[in-house]
Amino acid sequence: MTAEYQVHGAVAVITLNNPPVNGLGLATRTAAVQGIQQALADAAVKAIVITGGGKAFSGGADIKEFNSPKALAEPSLHTLIATVENSTKPVVAAIHTVCMGGGLELALGCHYRVALPGAQIALPEVKLGLLPGAGGTQRLPRVLGLEMALNMIVSGTPVASEKLAGTALFDAVYEAGSDLLAQAIAFAENVADARPLPKVRERKVDYPNHEAFLQFSRNTVKAMAGPFPAPHECVETVAASVTRKFDDGLKFERERFLHLMQTTESKALRHAFFAERVASKVPDVPADTPVRSIKQAAVIGAGTMGGGIAMNFLNAGIPVVLLETRQEALDKGMATIRKNYDNTVKKGKLTAEKLEQRMALLTGTLAYADIGQADIVVEAVFEDMGVKETVFRQLDSVMKPGAILASNTSTLDLNRIASFTSRPQDVIGLHFFSPANVMKLLEIVRGAQTGKDVLATALALAKKLKKTGVVSGVCDGFIGNRMIEQYSRQAGFLLDEGALPEQVDQAIEKFGFAMGPFRMGDLAGNDIGWAIRKRRAIESPEITYSRSADLLCEMGRFGQKTGGGWYDYKPGDRKAYPNEQVNAMIVQHSADLGITRRQISDKEIVERLVYSMVNEAAHILEEGIALRASDIDMVYLTGYGFPLFRGGPMFYADTVGLANVLAAMAQYARGYQGSAWQPAPLLVKLAGEGKGFNS
Repeated sequence: MTAEYQVHGAVAVITLNNPPVNGLGLATRTAAVQGIQQALADAAVKAIVITGGGKAFSGGADIKEFNSPKALAEPSLHTLIATVENSTKPVVAAIHTVCMGGGLELALGCHYRVALPGAQIALPEVKLGLLPGAGGTQRLPRVLGLEMALNMIVSGTPVASEKLAGTALFDAVYEAGSDLLAQAIAFAENVADARPLPKVRERKVDYPNHEAFLQFSRNTVKAMAGPFPAPHECVETVAASVTRKFDDGLKFERERFLHLMQTTESKALRHAFFAERVASKVPDVPADTPVRSIKQAAVIGAGTMGGGIAMNFLNAGIPVVLLETRQEALDKGMATIRKNYDNTVKKGKLTAEKLEQRMALLTGTLAYADIGQADIVVEAVFEDMGVKETVFRQLDSVMKPGAILASNTSTLDLNRIASFTSRPQDVIGLHFFSPANVMKLLEIVRGAQTGKDVLATALALAKKLKKTGVVSGVCDGFIGNRMIEQYSRQAGFLLDEGALPEQVDQAIEKFGFAMGPFRMGDLAGNDIGWAIRKRRAIESPEITYSRSADLLCEMGRFGQKTGGGWYDYKPGDRKAYPNEQVNAMIVQHSADLGITRRQISDKEIVERLVYSMVNEAAHILEEGIALRASDIDMVYLTGYGFPLFRGGPMFYADTVGLANVLAAMAQYARGYQGSAWQPAPLLVKLAGEGKGFNS
């Protein structure tokens, strides 16, 4: 976790060594500065090479030090770069594999830069709501030109080093397979006596009519940046590389960087960044827990969900046997998978060759005997305990020992499902979200007897399938659907009191949700919620709901699949058109309840929808269903369209202040269906202590 110093003839070599990506943490920065000083003090050393050990030059700041005093402790990254730039002996950056963020800023401070092809070059700070804060906005335009540098900084997208060969960023890009260190040392020997030493800061940014280009860039960024301030700030700081002297531009960059650090949007993005990384860590499942080999998968059910799940395995190169009970359903499911791939090919996102490779991994069957050798089987059949029992008893009899038996159930008791088998330790919940081949979230449901190796395997599989795996305990609805039920209840109560579907949807979409509750219901199918409420009426009769959704289903309006739900839909048009008959039904239902309808503000709509979820989430945390508040945020950011710039429901509640959330809940508790607002003890406790869920 430092940097190593060696001398090769007249060249000192400083190798950054802080796996996995040589993050520029305090120990590494300190050792690098000491290495430069040691080389300058050695009369036998004529030049210096800085490179990275392992699989990177440097990925930039050390994420383990984010938000800690070490991040700003001296020598800071600015000090390291200044030490390199002011060296009286030439410093050569030898770049390979990964050179991003502060790593690229360090390289830009060197006098020369050489690289191997295939190195990923980027300043990705914008993805954390920030801008490059160690000279990147001032130096990169000086070597790549205004336009290319601005595009890289605003997008944060990596560019391969060979595509930047011929620019002033690189003095040489060697052939693939070259010995980079040997080449860099030879290069350093050649420039050892060159004076004056070239400094990027001394180059000029020459762009004719830069004012027009910068204004065009501002307009473009305004249209695409949405609520995030960082892309706009990137444009303004890059503009300073043209309009200001270097040191003034550097000072301006620092001011804007520190400003962005304090914005809620950047804090939300950084929260999400760390939340995704910590979600795969389970306290009682060590990192070295053995995992089972997954070389063959099976999926039960070739419907929309089963087909989507199968595509995830195919995309990862894992063969799949898809099982159905009827040939017609199997043929339809297989055809839908091919059609989905065909559409991806038409969009240019997949080659025809890759399509055929993936389809060649797919086999269909009507016989359980054909899936017995699979390493994992995922059940994606109708959400009914009787149906699940039939499937899992069959799986128990045909699957080989050690096979993982997974259920895609979204609400049912996984422990009961596991009890239908003689091997509950092999049973786990893998709750994919529709469309399963698109949505990032995978809720991994840990049963009471699920083996630690099975859980570790599921977490590893999530990464292989390019999913964000979040572990949940067993309860009705797990994390996501248990919370969304409270959101849906409040949406229904709002209709009873005076709102209409369009107002509720527009209010929460303006808040930042991808889709409001009623458009979401129409997309998913209103009959699904209807079935859940019928089950609740038997199992939990104390839970109250608005009857408006049931009345809608009694009208046969199940959503987009029937051409109408809360809204009307036209063929080939997914736009939601309000329906007068539905709105009249809602108004009449209020009258039948004896409720005088009232004007409801958008603020009330948003608070009731979001705070109802937050309160339920506090119960989920308290019960240990979720391991941590940030896991709940990941579920909502990756599976339910919660606005990223607000950081997830728990982060948002922390931003508002839990005392303010409680005060609003107390107000709603005095209104219609006020019993729904009983605060969770954890919420009351944290608010009383002045803490947040994520603090």
